[in-house]
Amino acid sequence: MGRAPAFLICFVALTMGALPVLQGAETVWSGLVIAENVPQPQPIPPELTRIEGSLKKFFGYNQFQVIGQSQKTLKTGQEDWLATSKFFGLHVDARGETKAGYVLNLKLYKEKELLLETDTKLSKRSPLVIKGPQVGGGQLLLVLVVE
Repeated sequence: MGRAPAFLICFVALTMGALPVLQGAETVWSGLVIAENVPQPQPIPPELTRIEGSLKKFFGYNQFQVIGQSQKTLKTGQEDWLATSKFFGLHVDARGETKAGYVLNLKLYKEKELLLETDTKLSKRSPLVIKGPQVGGGQLLLVLVVE
């Protein structure tokens, strides 16, 4: 990548149990989420209800708002897709499947500027959450979940 991003990158695997071998096509939900503390938080978006407790515990925020999202059905484990919002874009390039999950290359853009590029693994049973840059009074989170 050449230069270090100006924000802290934190990988958090939110474990949800053992890793079974799944068969057939699977869908991955990718979201750009703004996490912040507000006096009267809105209800958590339905896409995040499964991991609400873990998000609050690990990141310390009381409100989570999905600002961009995408769903992609993986048939070969080699697909790519984009989740976008007004200012941010998350390009996901799946580079193969293992028994436990998927090997991914992630690129986070702010408008056309590349902020982050990383290779990671997405478990079939544990969501992947990456802490991105500060946005206003909150924090951008990149969330990927195999549904």
